[in-house]
Amino acid sequence: MKAAFEIPKNLDYNRLGLVAGLEIHQQLNTKHKLFCNCETRLVKELDLANSVQFVRFLRATRSELGEIDAAAAFETQRGRRYIYVMPQDCSCLVELDEEPPHELNREALTIALAIAKALNARPVDEVHVMRKIVVDGSNTTGFQRTAIIALGGYIVDEEGVINIQTIALEEDAARKIAEETSSVTYALDRLGIPLIEISTAPDIRSPEQAKRVAEKIGLLLRMTGKVKRGIGTIRQDLNLSIQGSPKIEIKGIQKLELIPKVIQEEARRLVGLLMIKNELEKRGAKAEEIMAQTPIDITEYVKDCKSNIIQSGLRKGHRVYAIKLPYFDGLLGVELQTNRRFGTELADYAKQWAGVKGIIHSDELPNYGIDEQTIALIKKILNMGERDAFVIVVDEKEKALKALQVVKERACQALYGIPKETRGANEDGTTRYLRPQPGAARMYPETDVPPIKIDETILREAEKLVPPPIEIKMEELTKVYDLSIELAKQLLYSEYLNIFEELIKLYKVEPKVIATLLTSILGELRSEGLDLSVLEDRHLHMIAKLIESYGIKDKEVLKNIISLIIKNPGISYEELKNVVAETRISEDEVRRIVRIKIGENLEVVKARGEKAFQFIMGKVMAELRGRIDGKTVASIVKEELAKIFKSSV
Repeated sequence: MKAAFEIPKNLDYNRLGLVAGLEIHQQLNTKHKLFCNCETRLVKELDLANSVQFVRFLRATRSELGEIDAAAAFETQRGRRYIYVMPQDCSCLVELDEEPPHELNREALTIALAIAKALNARPVDEVHVMRKIVVDGSNTTGFQRTAIIALGGYIVDEEGVINIQTIALEEDAARKIAEETSSVTYALDRLGIPLIEISTAPDIRSPEQAKRVAEKIGLLLRMTGKVKRGIGTIRQDLNLSIQGSPKIEIKGIQKLELIPKVIQEEARRLVGLLMIKNELEKRGAKAEEIMAQTPIDITEYVKDCKSNIIQSGLRKGHRVYAIKLPYFDGLLGVELQTNRRFGTELADYAKQWAGVKGIIHSDELPNYGIDEQTIALIKKILNMGERDAFVIVVDEKEKALKALQVVKERACQALYGIPKETRGANEDGTTRYLRPQPGAARMYPETDVPPIKIDETILREAEKLVPPPIEIKMEELTKVYDLSIELAKQLLYSEYLNIFEELIKLYKVEPKVIATLLTSILGELRSEGLDLSVLEDRHLHMIAKLIESYGIKDKEVLKNIISLIIKNPGISYEELKNVVAETRISEDEVRRIVRIKIGENLEVVKARGEKAFQFIMGKVMAELRGRIDGKTVASIVKEELAKIFKSSV
């Protein structure tokens, strides 16, 4: 891959002038949705398959000031078809936009006010619901309902106070379940679930600080006991900039541990784009010259090349177009993020605006079956100089030409620095272009929902839900439940704190066993590749009941039970109990097996003396692991070995 230069990987964020803010979105665990009486749960795949479907098309409309929001205009020009799957138990005519919204959910408002109080924020006097234009299909109405419920506030970090700008209560979006170039399919079960949005000021100065702040806010939310847990129930968005760049929005960071990586990768991209700008200035690149370039149909010249991409396109009846980018040689190959180059930026724009699958650029050639001879021919056709680059698109004529027009426009933007964008977070911590940033024109009042006055009655209700300080909670976990400081900390920062307290109250089980189950045991199973997303609260109740009934403490036994549930999520308690009962073994049977193992290895036992304990334990546990806890086996092994040593004296 040709690249004009490399971007430093170890960046000094203070020198760069990095500033960042967080937007934390967390689903609230309410009985009903925000504007109707539907349940706040996601349905299973089988229920979705048997649900009614509806098709809609959405388009941007002008605001009250006569303006069209840029992000809404972008989605409209894509002309996509939206398919909505409507599960009966968890959606209704409100979600389908065939019935006006009901009054704002008071339970959700109370929880949100409690969280606002915990963040030292100031509740508003009256809640007014607004409409925020969103025409990407994630809401059937073409807008999202949102309401600011508190202002100000702060959270204390090791490096200083991080201010809270706004706290809002809004409806969650529909759940995307399929996507194609021309259509997107959404399930309406998630649409309308109450969501709290906490927006910090741009006070964050480093990737590590961003993670700490998100972690502290997430912990505070969980400690209320009123938020949902699991993948998809919480997400983090980032707003960041460096000196010389506009504010960049990054959406959809699902995992807390990805936040530092996303900031590192995005900061490096911004530095790289400024370096590309400076290099283009040195080379004398001009926007007029770039925009004057005309795409050329090179299909006849490359029809015999061995590129699978080109040949596959030709078989579909597509054409091959190329365009020159003056002065961009070596710049398309510059790595802005891990395995993502400036050429990838151009490809992202082409995909989003024109619907093509991608582009081929000269800095990555020879490759893809395009050899030096073909490259030389393309350069000649395009009348290229030494410092010029080219881009190829293989697709239907209209889409290919549109894609190359977008490529030209994005290349021109590189002359001026960094475009103001909304980007999406990838699973590896890199980011991708999604759409232009929305503006103020996207917000206007919701006339179907009456305002709610915040009075003393609802504030007193909220006060009851305000979580205790972290120090008080830690003291409770260590002194009341007798957990070690390390185990208490693991539990506190996990997503299982609330279910832990629920299980301890309902079942006669040792708190340490449940805490270990919810932290280290589940952590081990996750690292072994098991999908813990299928593990529901009812499953954890079943496990706690089994622990109570059989006195289970052994880690391997518990891991086997969880693995069984994950493989068969629909299993009932009785079925699970029967499986456990069949695999359990009595102490008399354990003693018999221990005696056999000692007898089979008697000479080794006598030779090793007391050191024979670990040897015999290994032999016995190899046969019994997962059927009884290790402590019981250890006790029996010690007793039987003691008899042997006593008789041999």
